[in-house]
Amino acid sequence: MSETIVVVGGGAAGMMAAISAAERGASVTLLEPNERLGKKLNITGKGRCNVTNNADTQTLLANVPRNGKFLYSAFSRFDGRDAMTFFEALGVPLKTERGNRVFPVSDRAFDVSAALERRLKALRVRLARDRAMALEITSGAVTAVRGAHGIYPAGAVILATGGVSYPATGSTGEGHRMAREAGHTVTPLRGSLVPLRDYGLGRTLQGLSLRNVGLTVFEDKKKIYTDFGELLFTHFGVSGPLVLSASAHMRHFDKKTYRLEIDLKPALDEQALDKRLLRDFEKYANHDFCNALNDLLPQKLIGAVVERTEIPPHEKVHDVTREQRHRLGQVLKHFSVDIAGPCPVTDAIVTSGGVKIGEIDPKTMASKLVKGLYFAGEIMDVDAYTGGFNLQIAWATGRAAGMAAAEQAPSGQEEEDT
Repeated sequence: MSETIVVVGGGAAGMMAAISAAERGASVTLLEPNERLGKKLNITGKGRCNVTNNADTQTLLANVPRNGKFLYSAFSRFDGRDAMTFFEALGVPLKTERGNRVFPVSDRAFDVSAALERRLKALRVRLARDRAMALEITSGAVTAVRGAHGIYPAGAVILATGGVSYPATGSTGEGHRMAREAGHTVTPLRGSLVPLRDYGLGRTLQGLSLRNVGLTVFEDKKKIYTDFGELLFTHFGVSGPLVLSASAHMRHFDKKTYRLEIDLKPALDEQALDKRLLRDFEKYANHDFCNALNDLLPQKLIGAVVERTEIPPHEKVHDVTREQRHRLGQVLKHFSVDIAGPCPVTDAIVTSGGVKIGEIDPKTMASKLVKGLYFAGEIMDVDAYTGGFNLQIAWATGRAAGMAAAEQAPSGQEEEDT
């Protein structure tokens, strides 16, 4: 009897799962309610699509702060370099940029999703434009997916519905509901790689972008993360690549306080910075202090820095004492921003939390509770830092789930071909 593998969700993990199963001869139906596949994939990396990270298994695991060990098997069989080989074979030339981030040479995310769509068509994966409503389970095994427009009998089902971030792309949490109904535990869902709210500084500095700055995160008074790059002040607080990465380390807002410390001059140690200040102060000796920092800082930031030094803004530069100059240096190296909390999960790039990994086989992504049920991608309780690592989770787990489901489910491809 022919039995189909039904993949629920046409995002990165779902498309990879469908391809991997079909490549092994399985008859595959892909359920996706959106008109386009890969809707969220197409907006990643500001529309450029950070496909993966050009990294080996150990490096990938080091960039997964939550339940990384669970991914060891999937990454070992399909790491960042394997993903690059896969996409280049599909006709997507790639390039590696700073931090080993991998992008299409074209800088077009659509080229990635289009290549996956072409492969799905070549493998004769059936695309059903339908929303999955429920799993049908009999005697502890999944037998079908009930959609809004019909029932899809299945020898195996792969849930790849994503998290709850960017709900406009179709990530509405329906997969988590279906997993719960099947008896699975879903850990609390919150945003990761998410902008942060502050206590008003962002409103003052709104629109200011800082490049090539250092960032340190303090949890209570303990330093927990440091990085270098770009951030942006917004009406609600702070955002930008540095902040999104940092937010993945800030996981206990319910019981901890968080503070960001920005090093505005990371290329200079304190001694070199003091020499630079002396040069600037000599140049602007007869100016008011508030007018002597134009060579050093963006105009929008000067007022906030001056205020924090507690040096009167209109004090003449030649009257600034060594102690005051030292205070300015400290402000430049340790410009702090107290964080009130993360923005809502709907504003996050990825969802932290999901189907409990203790209930999933790490080699096959199979449910330990329901025969024939598999998971792939963001629906599970795994998430990573920025840099292509979250998409790599999608590719590796989608591949593992698709391959395992094809081996478990009786193939109908041969029957159709004869």
